[in-house]
Amino acid sequence: MINFNLLHPADQIVMLMERIYRYGMTTTSGGNLSILDDNGDIWITPSGIDKGSLRRKDIMQIKPDGTVIGPHTPSVELPFHESVYRTRKDAKAIIHAHPPACVAFSIVRQIPNVHLVPNINKICGEVGMAAYDIPGSEELGKKISKAFIKGYDTVMMENHGVIVIGANLFDAFMKFETIDMCAKLEIRAKNIGTIKPLSQKHIDMSIQKKAVPLQEFIPNSYSSEERDVRREMCELIHRAYDKELFTSTQGTFSVKLSDDSFVITPYGIDRKYIYVEDLVRIEQGKFREQGKMPSRSVILHKEIYAKQPHVKSIIIAHPPNMMAFAVTDTAFDAHTIPESYIQLRNVPKMPYGSSFLQPAMFAEVFNRSTPVALVENDCVIATGSTLLQAFDRLEVAEYSAKALIDTHVLGEMVRINAEETIAIEIAFKLE
Repeated sequence: MINFNLLHPADQIVMLMERIYRYGMTTTSGGNLSILDDNGDIWITPSGIDKGSLRRKDIMQIKPDGTVIGPHTPSVELPFHESVYRTRKDAKAIIHAHPPACVAFSIVRQIPNVHLVPNINKICGEVGMAAYDIPGSEELGKKISKAFIKGYDTVMMENHGVIVIGANLFDAFMKFETIDMCAKLEIRAKNIGTIKPLSQKHIDMSIQKKAVPLQEFIPNSYSSEERDVRREMCELIHRAYDKELFTSTQGTFSVKLSDDSFVITPYGIDRKYIYVEDLVRIEQGKFREQGKMPSRSVILHKEIYAKQPHVKSIIIAHPPNMMAFAVTDTAFDAHTIPESYIQLRNVPKMPYGSSFLQPAMFAEVFNRSTPVALVENDCVIATGSTLLQAFDRLEVAEYSAKALIDTHVLGEMVRINAEETIAIEIAFKLE
């Protein structure tokens, strides 16, 4: 895990701007990031410099007296950054950019629904709207600050994009990434059916969900099997993030070891920078590695492994296309192409809360003909006899969901029929 707060402000900005650019959330010329240093200096991205190849020496420093230090001109949006810092004394970092999904909402002047899955509202809070004005103008700064005065940390900008504040730059990034995911999810969901947002009762259920108390143990050693598992988990966790199957704050992998212990992702660590030492070994379902906090879904993993001996790996994720089916009244149907049915078989949609309120009962779902399940307004769960198989199933599910969403602009889906399904099951010896 990277200790982000020990990085120099210029390095933080370069690291996260590269990340924002790489994942398609800004363009070469668009977007700006800033950090308010403890001494009152503002560090901000430059104007007119390629956002895809920023270096630390490109980052501009603005002293409290207005002195500008650096080789370029500060971002033209500096005035609204200064205005927000004056307005919100708790803000220490700002991210502004134009991810397409958020821009879509900004140009219809609507706010994404942050009540589709629990983590969105938890991370972003309620979202405000700032009235339109000319980029870089003092008036735009006043209008943005007016929205932040109301207590929002995430603000949509009419015909512009989105701006978020945070206690540090990574805190702001989590909100920025999450509101972008939220916007993508709502757009996809509206393409396929009627959205069913979480009720206040369900939100309260999520708030009450807490980490599972487990006793600690100090490992005596790490087997070669476990070391290999940890390496493979990190590789696929990073791939999952790169393919937008995970976000920085959401997504869980686990793998069962031959001694019936299992290794699981930690709680609260950025998925892009998880390393082998961050993963947590769980023994007997009630002991965790000393000093580490496992995913809050650890009991569900324990129950699935106990009740389904054929399952050796579990992935919980929130990919936007599959989640569109989780937040609407539309069922996901894997009878699209043979590969999808072979990998996914039957994909039930389970009630919200069932995975953490009744984990033992929920675990019964994952028999050999049901390796993947959706949980309403929550997640996708994929299982496999190996980590790679579970990952493949998650990936196939997301690709299949995208194809199904795309069919809505082309015509009615033609399912692989019952006779064709039986032929597939015989040919591939599916149980």
